Order: sequence, then structure tokens, then C-alpha cells
Amino acid sequence: MKAHRIGALRHRVTLESVVRLADGGGGAHVSWVPVAEIWAGITPVTGSEVVAGEAVAGRVSHEVVIRHRGGVEPAMRFRYGARLFEIAAVMDRDERRRLLRCLCREEFL
Repeated sequence: MKAHRIGALRHRVTLESVVRLADGGGGAHVSWVPVAEIWAGITPVTGSEVVAGEAVAGRVSHEVVIRHRGGVEPAMRFRYGARLFEIAAVMDRDERRRLLRCLCREEFL
């Protein structure tokens, strides 16, 4: 496993969680609320192109590494400025509760 130095966590990101509120008509209104502001290391891992609507859009997968914290799960996302990273998987690779490795998909607004 590649060691991560704390100095590599140079991106200030906001961890967000989804909240669904009933709209009274049987549906739900979805909004995102901040959970914490934390330091992270963001590294591109792969890239691809997808057709969205009638245009080609890029889709990049990233690895986001943060200090270990409880409650981080795939239903969450990271916000870095105007960029959004949806969490697909969360791993404590060495099982020492030091760092979490989050595999993410960057979503384009």
C-alpha cells in the first residue's frame, strides 16, 4: 500500500450528506447538507466519456483520501469549490483507523 503523508491532504473539502424531505404529494425533495469541513488528498484515477443528453461529457473517477472518521458512507459526497465527488466506496485499507480511501465519481453540474 502506498503511504500517504498528512501533508498530501492539501484540499479543503466539505463532506455532505443527502436529506430527503417529503413534498406532500408522495415524492421527496432532495437536498445536501454539510457534515464537516475536512482536509483531503484528491487524485484522478481514471477517465472516460459518456453521452449525456445529446452531448458528450467527461467522467473522471478520483481517489479522495481523508483522515479516518466514522460515518463516511457511499450515500455521501465531497464538495471542493464548484466540483462534486460522489462517494462510490469507502475503505480503511490497512484497518488501522488512520486514513480512509474513498473511490469517487466526479459529477459535472
